[in-house]
Amino acid sequence: MKKYYEEWKRLNIKKNLTGVQAMEAVKQNGCALQYVQTQTEAICMEAVEQNGYALQYVQTQTEAICMEAVKQDGYALQYVQTQTEAICMEAVKQNGCALQYVQTQTEAICMEAVKQNGYALQYVQTQTEAICMEAVKQNGYVLRYVQTQTEAICMEAVEQNGYALRYVQKDIFTKHLVEVTIDGEQFEISKESARSFKESINNVKL
Repeated sequence: MKKYYEEWKRLNIKKNLTGVQAMEAVKQNGCALQYVQTQTEAICMEAVEQNGYALQYVQTQTEAICMEAVKQDGYALQYVQTQTEAICMEAVKQNGCALQYVQTQTEAICMEAVKQNGYALQYVQTQTEAICMEAVKQNGYVLRYVQTQTEAICMEAVEQNGYALRYVQKDIFTKHLVEVTIDGEQFEISKESARSFKESINNVKL
């Protein structure tokens, strides 16, 4: 908000704006809408196109105005008075984490949200394997938010980001490990690595 306040001082905008002056003001800073005396749909539309957060100052919201606001900034969804699935979908397409402001979640909305930002998984009320899979495909680290891990989800997460391995539950992790002894020391490595290691040894010609 400090940034907007500084802009405010530079623009020297006064309260009770009307007509052309109002339109010019919201074109420069959408939040100038709070100082517009008589709002029109055109002025409101211009305001939210410049800054989605200006939606909080719209006196009479329409679906079209709300749609433009969330297209500009998905987080503007928090100011939508009457949410529709279309508006919510547009919001999470712009910013997946806007899912936290969706009043009625559907699988389609959640899927779109995690595709845009895997971290949106933390806001999914009802997780499915498909939603979790999409989330870890986008960012393997979000495995930490998966409530019910499966081997497939864990594999996808680790493939996307190797560091996600730290979030694999022990019962799944150990199923893919074998114990090997090298020079008297014991190590746990993946079964795949063990197979590769064995093949490498067998291929060595002495």
